[in-house]
Amino acid sequence: MTTAVDKASPLRKPQLVSADQPALKKQRTVSDVNQVDQLKQLTTVVADTGDVNAIKKFSPQDATTNPSLIYKAAVMPEYASIVDDAVTYGKGDLSLTMDKLAVAFGTEISKIVPGYVSTEVDARLSFDTEGTIKKARDLIKMYEEVGVSKDRILIKIAATWEGVQAAKQLEKEGITCNLTLIFSIAQAIACAEVGCTLISPFVGRIMDWYKKANGVDGFAPTEDPGVMSVTAIYNYYKKYGYKTIVMGASFRNKEEILELAGCDRLTISPALLQELTNASSNVEQKLNATKAVNMDIPKIDMSESTFRWMMNEDAMATEKLAEGIRGFAADIVKLEDIVKSKISAKFD
Repeated sequence: MTTAVDKASPLRKPQLVSADQPALKKQRTVSDVNQVDQLKQLTTVVADTGDVNAIKKFSPQDATTNPSLIYKAAVMPEYASIVDDAVTYGKGDLSLTMDKLAVAFGTEISKIVPGYVSTEVDARLSFDTEGTIKKARDLIKMYEEVGVSKDRILIKIAATWEGVQAAKQLEKEGITCNLTLIFSIAQAIACAEVGCTLISPFVGRIMDWYKKANGVDGFAPTEDPGVMSVTAIYNYYKKYGYKTIVMGASFRNKEEILELAGCDRLTISPALLQELTNASSNVEQKLNATKAVNMDIPKIDMSESTFRWMMNEDAMATEKLAEGIRGFAADIVKLEDIVKSKISAKFD
């Protein structure tokens, strides 16, 4: 039976942990293989960084970038030549230079990872379907100019309703998409139903919101609201046979990562990859597609009105989506300021 829902997320109430009552940790058996290598046996590990040297260190399958990560990499001295080359290519055109900069970092990363590289569309286009489609086509054309096939690239788009509709058209054109800033099952279902290649549901940012809302310092790993959200999305997808890849993102600690072992993909920062490399406790599979098929999960009929209502009813998802878009837009502006100064120095 197909039903609409009046709640934004199928999450159970999380177990709160106060500062003077830390979460009890299950005793793990020590392995002679580090946790990154163990995790790679259960899920595809992705590097969440624009730092090419950090990606080389951990040998991930894929890599993701966003405006914040590109900004951090662009101000590092070792990548000054990439910025300078983009400025030369743009010939004084700021928009063209910014696109080339994103593609240039993605091209370098594509030489290291064997799988997908995610390149994000300008966050200021998050509510502009046609603008997003045009920008995605432009980015793919730039990649093809330097010999990078479009099947290596995921165009990263914020999972607004408008962003989902842009992805629907792009996927029809063979341009694969990564829908990001996902905080709600509504966003996840909308993405799956239009055939998005991959989604990036966030973990740590959800936990941040609930920590602040509940006035607590943390959650037991199994009761972490971000972990529970990604788990619910993963189980829903597997229950109903959606092919869209679930890639958990935005982790605050390695315990969140380990609680999602078995997820299709997990994109992890270099700092947390290092923590996992330094640890050798056994990694247990937590998510299981076969088990999910037999779970009792109601089907949701997704439409624009249902999407907007479910988002309206979910204060966390609404706030974090808007905050995420604003944050990425702010970092684009900061990066533009750097590029503008270089354009002025070169062409004025």
